[in-house]
Amino acid sequence: MTDEQREQGDGADASAAQRSRVTAKAFHDCPGVEDWRVLFWGAHVFYATRSFAEAAAFVAGIAEVVAEVGHEPDLDVRPHGVTVRTFSRKDGALGPIDAELAAAVSRAARGLGLEPDPAHLQTVGIAVAQGAGVDTRPFWAAALGYEDNGDEDATDPLRRGPHLWFHPLDPAKPGRGRTHIDVSVPRDIAEARVAAAVAAGGRVARSNAPHWWTIASPDNHGIDIAAWADFEDGEEG
Repeated sequence: MTDEQREQGDGADASAAQRSRVTAKAFHDCPGVEDWRVLFWGAHVFYATRSFAEAAAFVAGIAEVVAEVGHEPDLDVRPHGVTVRTFSRKDGALGPIDAELAAAVSRAARGLGLEPDPAHLQTVGIAVAQGAGVDTRPFWAAALGYEDNGDEDATDPLRRGPHLWFHPLDPAKPGRGRTHIDVSVPRDIAEARVAAAVAAGGRVARSNAPHWWTIASPDNHGIDIAAWADFEDGEEG
């Protein structure tokens, strides 16, 4: 699926795209996707490599998979590993073809003897709280070169930087917008990440474990560590 086809998911074909959405649980129930984790904005996997040449060879294998499946993922290629992200809509929702692609990518990795490491997976976002009647999204989008994405988000059109999520300030404090950091991690490493943050001087300010934890830094900056995206089982589209 090309970016143009993904764009159509917000237009005339939105209802069809919504019907084809699969939950994180449904994705994990598909065969061959055991290496993958569902975070914000899609399904992700990281495979460690021993050199840039080995990473490039893996990318070549992924290119063959893409040609066969007809669905294009995002790739981050480094000498020490390759991260792959797949999704079917601009909001990061998954469809059946994402599971098909994921399983095929995993087969290509196994063929090269590569192993996954979910500890290297995360997505980072900035949550912007704004007062009633205030819309700061145009400012943030202009400053970062982002585009509106749905009703509440702004994202890098090339999907490189952290996403922005805009929500009401609660309790209301006119003229005092706030921000905090959202970190989406695999469910099997979330508690270790929380423990590491606490050991480094943070404190758990709120918890809805195992879904999310709000951690306050020693000087009360906020960060949410979220695992819920990796096991959500809401109504499929």
